[in-house]
Amino acid sequence: MELIDYTTLKIVWWWLVGILWLGFALTEGFDMGVGMLLPFVGKTDEERRVAINAVAPHWDGNQVWLILAAGAIFAAWPILYATTFSGFYLALMLMLFSLFFRPVGFDYRSKLENKKWRNTWDWGLFIAGIVPPLILGVAFGNLFLGVPFYYDGYLRSFYEGNFFQLLHPFAVLSGLLAISMFVMHGGAYLMMRCGDAVYERTRKYTQFAALAVIALFAIEGVWLWTSIDGYAITSQLNTAADANPLGKTVEIVKGAWLTNYQNYPLTIIAPVVGFIAAFAAFLSVRARKAGVAFAMTTLSMFGIILTGAFSLFPFILPSSANPNHSLTIWDAASSELTLSIMLLATLLFVPVILVYTVWCYVKLWGKYSVEDIRAKQHTLY
Repeated sequence: MELIDYTTLKIVWWWLVGILWLGFALTEGFDMGVGMLLPFVGKTDEERRVAINAVAPHWDGNQVWLILAAGAIFAAWPILYATTFSGFYLALMLMLFSLFFRPVGFDYRSKLENKKWRNTWDWGLFIAGIVPPLILGVAFGNLFLGVPFYYDGYLRSFYEGNFFQLLHPFAVLSGLLAISMFVMHGGAYLMMRCGDAVYERTRKYTQFAALAVIALFAIEGVWLWTSIDGYAITSQLNTAADANPLGKTVEIVKGAWLTNYQNYPLTIIAPVVGFIAAFAAFLSVRARKAGVAFAMTTLSMFGIILTGAFSLFPFILPSSANPNHSLTIWDAASSELTLSIMLLATLLFVPVILVYTVWCYVKLWGKYSVEDIRAKQHTLY
């Protein structure tokens, strides 16, 4: 006897994949944000080490969420995984190579007392902080434009685009929005973990980032509303059928990306929260309330990311080469058995990950200062 029907399982996994990506944005968002701020908030080596030690004990645990999110796509929507990772291969490789700077930068940056060595790894951490959100933001922006792929009768995917075609102005703006969100989030986190001059510089940059988030999010919304046509399913669709993206009709319709806000009015909460929380974060930073600011940046990121997800639903990879071949949660999912087994595994292991993540932060929480670095210069990062 099945506990959850196949259609409901597909919706549940849409939420679960989204939650895992939100987990990545929340955790990796602030450590990558700190990486981007690093060369600017620390004017001396000791000040930069203050910023590094705020995130260095946690970055690898945070990156678990990226692995989980990518793995969840493979488990829940294997055809999406195959199509995306082949079509976006160069972009994803650039992101992967940028991440190589993180383990070496955090673990070996302070091993040599050489200014050139340390400065090199500081900029390496900056690259590792800015490239992933830029690429992921650009990729997410391209979903609204459509990705140039199609399938043959054997469901072999063919990609007609190239790397530079991904750099549409709307997609680049999405990348800049992702960068601004991560800087805003990282700045609020760093304010909780540092003091003195590093705190003051971080406070200044975080305010700018919050205003950039508000402005870019607004521009993207207006652009999507006025100039970007959306996708709409115009044929009957069996939501309980096995995966087959070739069995539907999809049309490009003006304003289709906003249809869900009319059909499901509660979804309007997401963009409202995105705007209000970003502005509240700005005010909290000005008022020097770092904890409140961090809570607001978290809410803002959730609201903005959910806005994009709600707009696309049920599409997960629209096709500009052949709209009928666009992938949705209904026709790109794994089998019912696979989704059921993976759901049980997720319900078992994700709480474990949450518990040990919280435990790590509780045990290693505290503020760092230049005096701490001087007193423990051979034991801290």
